[in-house]
Amino acid sequence: MQKVILGFSGGVDSAVAALLLVRGGYDVRGVFLDVGVAGAETDARRAAESLRLPLEVIDARSALETCVCAPFAQGYLRGETLNPCLLCNPAVKFRMLLERADALGAEWIATGHYARLENGALYMGCPDKDQSYQLATVTRAQLSRLLLPLGGMEKPRVRELAAQAGIPIAQKPDSMDICFIPDHNYAAWLERRGGAPGPGSCVFRGEVIGRHEGIHHWTVGQRWGELYHERRLYVAKIVPETNTLEMALWEDLFRCEIDVRDMNWLIDPPQEPFRGCVRARHTRWETPDCTVTPREDGTLHIVTDTPLRAPAKGQTVAVYDGQRLLGGGFLL
Repeated sequence: MQKVILGFSGGVDSAVAALLLVRGGYDVRGVFLDVGVAGAETDARRAAESLRLPLEVIDARSALETCVCAPFAQGYLRGETLNPCLLCNPAVKFRMLLERADALGAEWIATGHYARLENGALYMGCPDKDQSYQLATVTRAQLSRLLLPLGGMEKPRVRELAAQAGIPIAQKPDSMDICFIPDHNYAAWLERRGGAPGPGSCVFRGEVIGRHEGIHHWTVGQRWGELYHERRLYVAKIVPETNTLEMALWEDLFRCEIDVRDMNWLIDPPQEPFRGCVRARHTRWETPDCTVTPREDGTLHIVTDTPLRAPAKGQTVAVYDGQRLLGGGFLL
C-alpha cells in the first residue's frame, strides 16, 4: 500500500481528498500546517476523526513569516501586488509536506487543489473551480510527487461526497481570505507590522487631483472614490519612491504587452517564441491567447491577443498551452 502525506487544512476539500485517496487504496496520513488561524486546527481534528485519519500538527508559523509574510509586506510597500498563496505553496506548504513524506518513507504528497494531473503534466480543473493558477510556482520536483484527488471535480459534488461520508465540515464555507489576514484588512495588518507610509498625492495626467491615506491602502485597478469631471478614475500605478498614486480612466487600464521575471517552468524552458494563453490574476475568466517570447536573460515578453485589465507589478503570471499549465513567474 502506497503511503501519502496529505495537506489537511480543516476544509471540505482536503477532507474529501483524504476520502478519495483512502478509497483508492492509499495509506493516508494527514498533516495540518498550523499558521495560527483560530479554529482551523479544531475543524481539522474533527474531520480527521470522522475519517479515522491519522493527523499530525506541524507549527508552520515561523516558515510562513520568513517565506510569505515578510516578502508579501515588503512587496506591498514597494507597490507590488503579490499573491501570498503562490509564495507559500513551493516554499512552505509543499516543502514541508515533502520533508514529512521523506521522514515517513512516503512516496507521495497530496492536496485538495482543483486541478488535474495527467502523465506528469498539470492541467486546469473544471472552469468554475479551477485552481491550477495557484500551482504555477510549484517546482517540477514537487509536482513529480504530487497527487490531486479532486482533479476536475465540481464543488457541489465534493460537498455531496462529504455529506454522504458524514464528514462534519461538509457545508463549511470556502475561505476567501488570506490565512494570515483573516479579516482581509491588508492596510491594518501592514500598519501593525510598522513602516507603513503616510498620506500622499493622487496624480492624473501630471496634475495633483487629491490625496490618499497611504499607498498600502490601494492596489492597481482599484477605483478611486471621487469623480473627476464626472468620470471614474482608477489606480494605474503605485509609485512608492514619491508615495504617489497615478490615476487613469477605465479604458486606459488595459494592456496587451507585459514582461515576466523569475519564471518557474514545469516543462523544459522554451528557447523560441510560441503561442499560448496567459492568466495574470486568480480570476478564471481572463485567460487571453498570446505570443510568448523568451529572452536571453530568462525573462519573457508576452503579447496578448486581447488586453489584460490592470496588470500590476508583482502579480503572478501563469502561462498555459491550452489547458496545460507550463509555469509561472512575476510581472515586471
